[in-house]
Amino acid sequence: MSEHRATLEKIAPTIEEAIAIGLAELGLSEDNVEIEVLDEGTRGLFGLGNRQARVRLTVKGDAPDTPAQANKAAMEVEESSEAEAPAESAPEPEYDEDDQNMIAVARETVAELLDKMGVKADVNANLGESDDPRFPPPVTVDITGNDLSILIGRRAETLNALQFITRLIVGKELGRGVHVIVDVEGYRMRRERSLRQLARRMASQAVRTGRRQVLEPMAANERRIIHMELRDDENVTTESIGEDPRRKVTITPKHG
Repeated sequence: MSEHRATLEKIAPTIEEAIAIGLAELGLSEDNVEIEVLDEGTRGLFGLGNRQARVRLTVKGDAPDTPAQANKAAMEVEESSEAEAPAESAPEPEYDEDDQNMIAVARETVAELLDKMGVKADVNANLGESDDPRFPPPVTVDITGNDLSILIGRRAETLNALQFITRLIVGKELGRGVHVIVDVEGYRMRRERSLRQLARRMASQAVRTGRRQVLEPMAANERRIIHMELRDDENVTTESIGEDPRRKVTITPKHG
């Protein structure tokens, strides 16, 4: 009888990112898993029509229990409790006329761009939260629908291009600069979570091996997430090296 082993499939813009996300979720190193590339993905013309990479990670028989396995029961109890709790309707946010106009222009701009791209999706917009109290909150535009990976692209190139174009059009329409964040099915939130997990995992690996860890090239906003996640870690230091667009983060263990 063959031994049942835990497997996990992950999809991301690149094979490396899919593997990193899977390892972070399992809480294991590459030595503890067998990696199978199911789809290398493709890069479409001008960043459109991309197909994301897909990998399967199989936990080896001698690997330690993963955090996901250890916490599975606790997660099920938590999810069950959340399901039983009565839902409370969140109050509708109140926006002034200027905010309403800004939100409407951003939503209509993205909807029109998607229509010209031949993409059918739902578009919603609202005011997000500002990371810095000195600056106004951004307009966040959420795109939802079926099979929208074409809007993300390799390393989020298509999504970032869509966001850039949206900012230009909205800014021209309103006659001033507007901070607009465009997201697809919560991709940016999931990406940030996976980057934070990756940062912690690679920091632990740096301390364990005593060697500097070099991450894959990332955009400036993603490198910032890595730096912020580890800024209070007393065991490692982080630094960005190289030249754009191949600039990457290094994680170095502190000695002594």
